Amino acid sequence: MEILNDRTEKLELTYPCSWAYKLIAGEKEALEKAIHDVILEREHKLTHSNNSKAGKYVSMNLDLLVHNEDDRNFIYEALKAHQNIKMVL
Repeated sequence: MEILNDRTEKLELTYPCSWAYKLIAGEKEALEKAIHDVILEREHKLTHSNNSKAGKYVSMNLDLLVHNEDDRNFIYEALKAHQNIKMVL
């Protein structure tokens, strides 16, 4: 179950659907390599989101088509576990 608005509700999605992950890494090139390592040649859109004030971190949005809940969760866990990625939201 996922927490939405401080209430316990199951997120209802109709698959396949577009899903967005916000990724935070130390540098853009490392983040791009991590994405390539995880999603390989899947069609996706990567857009710049923000840089930290000190320039130590970069955040980017990754949008792609997920086929089911297992696919969505697998991508999340694989991105989260990648050494080049600091955080996945």
